[in-house]
Amino acid sequence: MNPGKQSSGNPSVEELIKENQSLREQLNKAQAEIERLRKALEEALRSLKRQAAPFSKGQPKSNPKRPGRKSGSEYGQRAFRAIPDRVDEQIAVGLPKRCPDCGGPVIHDSTHAQFQEDIVQRTIVRRFDVEIGHCESCGGHVQGRHPQQTSDALGAAQVQVGPQALTLAAHLTKQLGISHERTAQVLEWGYGLAVSRSALCRAITRLGKKAEPTYQELQIAVRHSLVNRIDETSWRVAARLQWLWVCVSDEVTLYAILPGRGFAQAASILGEDYEGFLNHDGWQPYYRFDHAFHQTCLSHLIRRCKDMIETASAAAARFPQAVMQSLRDGLALRDRYARQEISLHGLSVATGRLVANMERLLAKTFRDPANRRLAKHLRHEQPWLFTFLYCPGIEATNNAAERALRPAVVARKTWGGNRTENGANTQQILISILTTCRQQGKDSFDRIAKLLFSPTPIVLDLVPDSS
Repeated sequence: MNPGKQSSGNPSVEELIKENQSLREQLNKAQAEIERLRKALEEALRSLKRQAAPFSKGQPKSNPKRPGRKSGSEYGQRAFRAIPDRVDEQIAVGLPKRCPDCGGPVIHDSTHAQFQEDIVQRTIVRRFDVEIGHCESCGGHVQGRHPQQTSDALGAAQVQVGPQALTLAAHLTKQLGISHERTAQVLEWGYGLAVSRSALCRAITRLGKKAEPTYQELQIAVRHSLVNRIDETSWRVAARLQWLWVCVSDEVTLYAILPGRGFAQAASILGEDYEGFLNHDGWQPYYRFDHAFHQTCLSHLIRRCKDMIETASAAAARFPQAVMQSLRDGLALRDRYARQEISLHGLSVATGRLVANMERLLAKTFRDPANRRLAKHLRHEQPWLFTFLYCPGIEATNNAAERALRPAVVARKTWGGNRTENGANTQQILISILTTCRQQGKDSFDRIAKLLFSPTPIVLDLVPDSS
């Protein structure tokens, strides 16, 4: 019998080989389709979280708890409005002559105070009678200026919007994301001040130019700061994609609207030779700051592990679960040291164990593509995962920069960005100054008024002492 042939009814070797190859091709296609669907599911889950409504945590509970604080001893400390320091108007509230129930005479027993804090719907109009003259020696033009004037303009520009109204408009447009048109409506409805949106836009642009020297000093301040938190988000300028960057130090918050998202833009803010500590989300260009000490955001990594666990099989989920537990152990160790439950030596020993455990996790080989991607990312981030434990006081997350971006993200959802480069420049200057005022607990209305009152450029008292 010829050994090269098989008996009738049995497949030949060639047929088995072809069938095996066909099955392998089908398996590869199936695996590729599974991976494609997994990526699509991950992207859909991320998109759902980005577009979620405020406070959304999925489907509402069928029997939710009653909102608000619990009554009784579990209510906690009660807060009341403090009695005002001053009283601008005092009104006597007399008793009625007759009882409203029975009509009998009413006798006065005592008097108690009630306070009401309100705003006044009123626009103050100031008229400055400006004296004009000339120098007897050189013949030059000389003009008087009162400390409350914000401009020397006369003639066509003799009617000015005052400093308090402009400061409120700057807060509404640049920090709260309200359009110029709606800001004009607020001023008219609330204070009886009629102003067009174009006049507001021009006035706020002039305010931005006056604030530019302070902005430049704030940029120098973040470059000299020991610790900075940095982040970026998309922004529109003239309907074209740009990026809104934020850099948050302990005393200064600086925004910059730049045309890209790379190292060149980050270096234009911090300088290529920045040598401090840098908290960020692990975006690759940040690691090109070769002289800086980095701390990658653990919150980003923990969220990534959670998302992977939701879509992974039981076997594939073990790796992100182990990584997430290791990162959470690091945060718990930080909290124990902050509560003085362990010594600095104990912190160092425990940190060494965490680092060794992460090395063991990353030394393995992974069949699941998502796990391979996570392991590759973590191997790159590995030197900077636990900087906050080696240097107590450094934050473990980039939460401060993300919080600083949120008002801008809200504004972007409302009106998209800026229509011109000039508007973008004004945006980055004013939002930096207003946010820094709030960060330092300083009165932004008072400081914006100082800018407007000053006939020459000044630098506000927001710049930290670098000595």
